[in-house]
Parts: sequence; structure tokens; C-alpha cells
Amino acid sequence: MIEKTILDYLNASLNVKVYMEKPQNPPQKFVLIERTSGRRRNFINEVTFAIQSYAGSLFDACELNEQVKNAMIGDGTTSFGIAMESDDVSKCELNADYNNTDTQTKSYRYQAVFDLVF
Repeated sequence: MIEKTILDYLNASLNVKVYMEKPQNPPQKFVLIERTSGRRRNFINEVTFAIQSYAGSLFDACELNEQVKNAMIGDGTTSFGIAMESDDVSKCELNADYNNTDTQTKSYRYQAVFDLVF
């Protein structure tokens, strides 16, 4: 299951806890992953994940988002992302990332959207 692959990979790669659903009493900094779409064509699986970085300030959420992007796609010099580290993922591309602060709960968050092939 690709969700478990990403969850385990990010938990091992980041210094914050990663969840698939928001906990009742979340820590100040954490990451939430959500599969937003997927399809199978010619026996090739493609999925899109939204990965949200929560923190106590907008700057910290932005910084955590950068850590998520480096974990998923690498920095090109010292790390090369999940596609190089996992046998289950053959491609990972950043689709978009942006400030996605939750105005209802006043929770600072950034969101990075990734397209993966596995």
C-alpha cells in the first residue's frame, strides 16, 4: 500500500511525527499525508498526495514544508528523494506547494502536492 510506504518513509526521514489523519491532541509541529487521487493505466499506478506541514508559526510551517520537499524529491546534491530510496516508488515530482493556513482553526500550515508513480 503506497500510503504506508510514504508514511514510513517520511517518519524515518523527518524529525517530526507524520500522520494519515489529524490526531485529537496534535503536537505543535507535525505532518499530515493525504492521497487525493490515483489511477492505474497499462499496469502502472499513479497517485497524487497532498502533504501538509503544521507548525506554531507560519515561518516554521514553511521551513517544515521545505524539509518535506527535500525528503520527497531530494535536494539534488546530498539526497535524491523517495524514488531513489524506496524500491516501491519509481518517480516523484513536486506538483505545487503553497501556504495553506487553516483560517477556521487558525493553524499555520503549508501544503506540498506530489505526483508519484509506483
